[in-house]
Amino acid sequence: MIPELGHFALVLAFLMALTATFFGLVGAWRGQSAWMAVAPGAVAGQWVFVSLGFACLTYAFITHDFSVVYVAHNSNSQLPLLYRVAGVWGAHEGSLLLWLLILSSWTLAVAYFSGSLPERFRARVLGVLALIGTSFMAFLLWTSSPFARQPMAADGADLNPLLQDPALALHPPMLYAGYVGTSIAFAFAVAALLEGRLDAAWARWTRPWTTTAWLFLTIGIALGSWWAYYVLGWGGWWFWDAVENASFMPWLASTALIHSLAVTEKLGLFKSWTLLLAVFAFSLSLLGTFLVRSGVVVSVHAFASDPSRGIFILALLAFFIIGSLILYAWRAPTLGSDAGFALVSRESFLLINNALLVAAAGVVLIGTLMPMFMDAFGLGKISVGPPFFNVAFLIPMLPLVALVGVGMHAGWKQARLGALQNRFLTLGLAGLALAVLVCWLGFGRAGLLTLLGFAIGAFVCLSAASLPIARWRRGEHLSLGVLGMSVAHLGLGLFTVGVTVAQTYKVERDISLGAGESYTLAGYDFRLVGTRPVTGPNWDGVEATVAIREGAREVTVLHPQKRVYRVQTNPMTQAGIAVGPTRDLFVAMGEDLGAGRWSLRLQYKPFIRFIWLGALTMALGGLLSVGDRRYRRAATSKAAMPAEAALAEGPTRG
Repeated sequence: MIPELGHFALVLAFLMALTATFFGLVGAWRGQSAWMAVAPGAVAGQWVFVSLGFACLTYAFITHDFSVVYVAHNSNSQLPLLYRVAGVWGAHEGSLLLWLLILSSWTLAVAYFSGSLPERFRARVLGVLALIGTSFMAFLLWTSSPFARQPMAADGADLNPLLQDPALALHPPMLYAGYVGTSIAFAFAVAALLEGRLDAAWARWTRPWTTTAWLFLTIGIALGSWWAYYVLGWGGWWFWDAVENASFMPWLASTALIHSLAVTEKLGLFKSWTLLLAVFAFSLSLLGTFLVRSGVVVSVHAFASDPSRGIFILALLAFFIIGSLILYAWRAPTLGSDAGFALVSRESFLLINNALLVAAAGVVLIGTLMPMFMDAFGLGKISVGPPFFNVAFLIPMLPLVALVGVGMHAGWKQARLGALQNRFLTLGLAGLALAVLVCWLGFGRAGLLTLLGFAIGAFVCLSAASLPIARWRRGEHLSLGVLGMSVAHLGLGLFTVGVTVAQTYKVERDISLGAGESYTLAGYDFRLVGTRPVTGPNWDGVEATVAIREGAREVTVLHPQKRVYRVQTNPMTQAGIAVGPTRDLFVAMGEDLGAGRWSLRLQYKPFIRFIWLGALTMALGGLLSVGDRRYRRAATSKAAMPAEAALAEGPTRG
């Protein structure tokens, strides 16, 4: 009965979404206030019924209802409660339901917090979001119902062992919150095109939603990277997997969009470009959904391999992209601006920032799709992996990061960077000195690219830290927006330093050891003390005890495991990791070689934690920016003023 209730709730949610679409868009077109007033209530109803459907599926997992096909394929009576709940979004149907729950939550939030927006504009935004919800609700109901029934099975097939990890409870919801959040900027863009209004007020309404989605996406990607690091045993932080790239591309586009919105909000510039970035970011999110669910890529992250589902999503992708571009072509002649800016100004730096971010996204897009196109058109099979991405991605990113350290200090309209040249020179030399100190003195060697990457990252950290200090000394108001910008760029600098050092100085070895034997790696002595059998709730395994010493000092004792899950009989590696402030020591078990010997993978990863620290610091910067008080003001006050008037009321710096 509960599964039928869940399916019926999704049907009602579909009708609510359809109602919000019609009354929002048609009501705004006809100027009918009574019609437009229906949209917020229908949006609330959509959220209630999607939530009810999600709760019913969760209940089926918790109670082991193996008469539901999806539950039988992704759960088991021995599965711990945490993973039964996480199993709700562990495969295609449930992950799509989570996608819809997050979309309906975003839509409800927009309806609740946008009461001060102009009536027609608000109705159009809700109508576009409801249209997206209607499309994916139809996809769920007609091709991917999570409530399909079968005769009651004795037990389930178990959740994919790769996904039985606490990080899975957070990674997909965070990632989807960012993924789906790009639809908000898209809906605002389409509403602006329909309204024929795109000004500073539009950018001010859009920017906090976009930043919120971006910070969720940042956290989600960081969690996924961390999960792959210690669960998959890759020992790395990014593998350039096609599905990993599917989330990274919207992040790059959203980062460009946030910076472009800053210019549109402040000066009314970059209107056309900002609209295109909003469309681009949402399109890349849909593309990621297509890659994960179409079967065109094979990955541990992929959810489905049904081509018919891929065609459905491809049709949606084409509909939203082509439709929005037609609207854009219709309104493009009205999007010009008479405002200008000097060659050396914050606008110039942000424009270059945008170009380099889009170039980086283009590199990832080409590298991800090229093998698929080559195969589809019979041009042969090629593999595009880390060697390509590590070089090609670096070309736009190095100058981008370097310019960030300078651009955040530039003023609007026309910057006086000459007055700041002594500060930049000091910060640059300090960054170079840190690079030499850490790379040459700390590790004993350094190539030119390593020194350059470290120096740029350190320069950005120092520049970001100095900005709020300089403003405080000048007696200027330090808003949360400025503080958030500084913190986010500090995170970018930490991330750059972490990637540079970890990639340059990592040491990896695959060895074999017997009990009592040891191996020295990067000055650390790894000794296999012994192994013992271990048992979990739904797996059996072997646990090794590895003692690590540095000279005469014992550093730590690690306990890596090799597990075999009882139902799916998949062997899994659970790495042992010794965390230090400047390095990780990584041990993963390989195969049993017999006679008490095991293959082991040993890794030394310096500064690897700076990568995740940098990502979380960037997300914190986004959170601070969203809290800026100017986004909490009524949208009909200063936000509704023309760009030039808003600019005239405040200083052009900052």
